[in-house]
Amino acid sequence: MLIALKSWFYNNEVVDDALYAYKQSGDSKYLEQLIDSYSQDLYYFLCSQSNATLAQDLCQKTWLNTMEKKHLYHQQQSPKAWLFTVARNALIDELRKQQRFTCIDDINSLESIAISQESISLNQAIKQLPFLQKEALSLQLEGFSLQEIADITHSNRETIKTRLRYAKQQLKSAIGETHE
Repeated sequence: MLIALKSWFYNNEVVDDALYAYKQSGDSKYLEQLIDSYSQDLYYFLCSQSNATLAQDLCQKTWLNTMEKKHLYHQQQSPKAWLFTVARNALIDELRKQQRFTCIDDINSLESIAISQESISLNQAIKQLPFLQKEALSLQLEGFSLQEIADITHSNRETIKTRLRYAKQQLKSAIGETHE
C-alpha cells in the first residue's frame, strides 16, 4: 500500500542521462536513479582493485563526490565513465594515503560457494597483476572501450592497449603454469 502511495506522489520518469539531469536540477530522484543503475558496477570494479571493505567505503565516497562535484560533469561524457573516473580517483587517493599504490596484497574472500578451481586460479592470477594492468583489464571487463578506459585513467589509448596485452600475457602464463 505504501509503495502504491509513493508512486502517486513521485514521478518515476527515467531519463537517458540521469547525471546531467541531476546536475541541472539537483533533484535527488536522479541521484537515486544513478545509484540504482551504477552502484553494483562501481562496487565490483573497486573490489577488483582492492578489498571488499575498502570498496564499500570508496563507493560511498564516490557518491558523496558525485553530489559535491556534479558541476564538473559534461553531457558529452558517458555518465558511467565519469562515475568510474571519480571512483578511480578516490581509490588512488586512498591507496596513496595508505602508501599502497603499487602493490595491493589483499585477496578478496570468495563469496560464492560454487566457484570452480579454474576461476579461483584466474581470480588469484588477476590479483597478482600490477595495479595499472589490473585496472585496465577490470575496466575492459566492465565493457568500456579502449578510448573510454584511456579517458578514465587519463592515459594514452596505445598505453591502454599495451597494459591489456601485458596483462593477458601474464594471465596466460600464470594459468598455463597451474594447469600443466
